[in-house]
Amino acid sequence: MMLVQPSNDLSAKIRQELREPESVDAIEKDVLAIREWLARQPHLPKDMDDQRLKTFLRGCKFSLEKVKKKLDMYYTMRNAVPEFFANRDVSRPDLKGLFDVVHIPVLPGLTPNGRRVAMLRGVDKEIVTPNVADIMKLVMMIGDIRLLEEQKGVAGDVYIFDASVATPAHFAKFTPTIVKKFLICVQEAYPVKLKEVHIINVSPLVDTIINFVRPFLKEKIRQRIHFHSTIDSLYKFVPKAMLPNEYGGEAGKVKDINDQWFEKLKEYTPWFKEQEKSKANEALRPGSPRTADDLFGMEGSFRKLSID
Repeated sequence: MMLVQPSNDLSAKIRQELREPESVDAIEKDVLAIREWLARQPHLPKDMDDQRLKTFLRGCKFSLEKVKKKLDMYYTMRNAVPEFFANRDVSRPDLKGLFDVVHIPVLPGLTPNGRRVAMLRGVDKEIVTPNVADIMKLVMMIGDIRLLEEQKGVAGDVYIFDASVATPAHFAKFTPTIVKKFLICVQEAYPVKLKEVHIINVSPLVDTIINFVRPFLKEKIRQRIHFHSTIDSLYKFVPKAMLPNEYGGEAGKVKDINDQWFEKLKEYTPWFKEQEKSKANEALRPGSPRTADDLFGMEGSFRKLSID
């Protein structure tokens, strides 16, 4: 599975949007500044390679202060949410089996404005909801690979959620706690610039789910959610040709793209194993350690999602 990199012309437009310095030396200076900052943080690992640092810089539009906050959260989450960041081996039966019941591929191409497109869809209405935390784990594993493989940078992300097989039973295991942890991880710990969220094959259930998730989303992301009653309206945002075959496109079958991502995750198994040691040490953090209450506000009384 290869992430198609932008052409030179598109890359120039992306660099302008991301406020990327024209000088290579200027970028290297920013990388060095972040590396020197990391060296002064006793609680953070020092293993962040240059490619990932550049991805963080691009995702934060080269704001060094934003990069520092993201990196701190990136390592802090690995310590605070082990259900997302431990045992990341897709050869394990419980993780491998997820690829048969849910599709979560990032598509290989780019939109004309340089955005990467990811999908999420269930396979069958009759399938029992798998472990929710493990699905979220896979999403962030893909995110970690993208930190390494987005060599030139992209202008943001587009997410497509296909709700065609979604049922109330599928969401019975989604609790506010797990959803809040996931969305804080994605929004605060990864250099993701979420430009659009598209929900296709909508139903009344979708409204309930969105209302459930909405409080955990930043306001600007709430404004970027689009609902589509037909696939044709999606083409106004995502070129038809770059979508999978099932959606009228030419990118191949969703399952095939999903299987390719499984193989890529499998290839990275030794790297994921090594990364399990790479997390914040709260005992060494200057000031007070960061607790789950600090990060997620879990002291409240949460209830499971209730869908009639």
